[in-house]
Amino acid sequence: VQLQASGGGMVQPGGSLRLSCTASGFSLDDYAIGWFRQAPGKEREFVATITWTGGYTNYADSVKGRFTVSRDNAQNTLFLQMDNLQAEDTAHYFCARGFGGDRWTDYDYRGQGTQVTVSS
Repeated sequence: VQLQASGGGMVQPGGSLRLSCTASGFSLDDYAIGWFRQAPGKEREFVATITWTGGYTNYADSVKGRFTVSRDNAQNTLFLQMDNLQAEDTAHYFCARGFGGDRWTDYDYRGQGTQVTVSS
């Protein structure tokens, strides 16, 4: 089982990035996928989640209206479109397999993440 996030990088405030999360070893059809982030010295934070059908999404208040989560089950890939990025979005982002919800305990496997840095 693997979840590999990619697409991170450095961007200026107000810029955009699109993260991808590719799954292998299991089918995304059976799971919700959540995005979490963690900045140095800070608690891990829920970002967004999407159910296996894509019919339900939920976002942290801090990213609502700026981030959009989507999925392509045929490609076993999740996406996190991040627009209007701000310095406080700087963190290590990773995806996790689970059953929806905004708690870390709602997810049973996390993948390796990707770094997002927002700086002028």
